[in-house]
Parts: sequence; structure tokens; C-alpha cells
Amino acid sequence: MEITATELKERLDKGDEIVLLDIRQEFELRIACLDNTLHIPGEEVAARLGELEGFREKDIVVYCRTGTRSQRTTEFLLSRGFEKVFNLTGGIYAWSDDVDPTVMKY
Repeated sequence: MEITATELKERLDKGDEIVLLDIRQEFELRIACLDNTLHIPGEEVAARLGELEGFREKDIVVYCRTGTRSQRTTEFLLSRGFEKVFNLTGGIYAWSDDVDPTVMKY
């Protein structure tokens, strides 16, 4: 499942309870990040799945730089029985383009 940056911003502005899962590497966080995110590097998600168990009933939006890595993680979580998982289409680049140009692209 997909969600655009604009759709995500609208839902956050409405106060929807959404878990933002940033799967990028630590060095990427120092360049650009969104507020109030849970950070689990993509290659660690399978091993750290237990940390996400408490969020099964909430919408989870997975994001990375451009949306490719987060798409794979979204598919993985859906295959593990998570039902409300969305990939941020275009990743943090789309957020920068469509929502907040102060978020640096890299």
C-alpha cells in the first residue's frame, strides 16, 4: 500500500495516530529526518520485528530516501501479518518536494 507525502501531511495535520518508521541508515538521519519517527535500519527490521508488535493496530508509514527500500520493508511487514502498513511514495525526497522544502535532499 502507498501513501503520498501530501496525503501523509494531511493525516498528520488532522491528528491521525500514525507510526512513522524510518528505515534509513544512521548517517542519513544526520542529513535529513522527519519529526517523531521510529528508526530501525531496513536490514534490522526482521530481527527487531518485536519492537513493532505493539503498533499492529496503528497505521505504519515506512519511509526511506526515495521509496525503494521502504517498499521492500512495507511488503515484508505485510507478509508478516501487519495490515496497516504504507510506503511513503518517493520517500523523503517527495516530502521535501511536496511538503517541506527545508528537508534536505541528498
